[in-house]
Amino acid sequence: MDFKYFSRNGKILPIGEAEVPLSNIEYSYGFGVYESIRVSNGVTYFLEEHIDRLMGSARAIGVAHPFTPDGVADAIAKLLEKNAVDTCNVKILLIGGKTAEEAQLNILCLNPLFPDKKMYRDGVACVTYQYERPFPHAKTLNMLQSYLAYRKGKDAGAYDALLLDRQGCITEGTRTNFFCIKGKTLFSPPEEKILLGVTRKVVRRIAAEHGFEVVQQDIRPADLGGYDGAFLTSTSSGIMPVASVGDFKFKEQPAALKELMAAFDAFLSGCGGKM
Repeated sequence: MDFKYFSRNGKILPIGEAEVPLSNIEYSYGFGVYESIRVSNGVTYFLEEHIDRLMGSARAIGVAHPFTPDGVADAIAKLLEKNAVDTCNVKILLIGGKTAEEAQLNILCLNPLFPDKKMYRDGVACVTYQYERPFPHAKTLNMLQSYLAYRKGKDAGAYDALLLDRQGCITEGTRTNFFCIKGKTLFSPPEEKILLGVTRKVVRRIAAEHGFEVVQQDIRPADLGGYDGAFLTSTSSGIMPVASVGDFKFKEQPAALKELMAAFDAFLSGCGGKM
């Protein structure tokens, strides 16, 4: 659907005014941070966690601004009401300025993307791409290398590209977190190397409540044969099983992963958008 309004610095404006001047060097250089939030059937999922990460990302790269978590939440609520929408993705763009007062907070509604259900049944393909993000814990607008990695994946018919650090270890996808699974143990790349995804946080909580253990360790493509399976997590796709990474193919989707996916879906259905 078309959304007629967006929010700039807490003020609702016509979507036709949603523009950034070409002379805005901060935006051109990627000096800003962003978040994407899922809204489904009137429920805004994990709003507090997303806004908290937005603020943390801004601190990590030195974006000074006058906006508060409550102000951001209020702006989102007003925008959803003005657009009369109950299902969408909310995108927040916090763009830095030369001073805190010149920072801009732009919030807009986007149509959500729904992965094909057979992807959850059969799993998805991934490729690998050598790249380390300079600020792992910040969700920044400086996305060129991630875009090139994602494009490489799409050109190969893959769902996402998994980033490799200088030691050749998998860190994360271009827009996803990555896990391997063996029995009821989940294996995650070390947290200091990755973006701490909101969905990843939810999955870790659900895993603990259902008897899963989570271990942080380096994971190399050559090690994948030692695991039962792998999966991605993200706001848009939830838990997405991985069928292959490059030339390596997992034999089948493990029962423990199916159990975790079912528990995650059940949690989303009843949580009311709260952790």
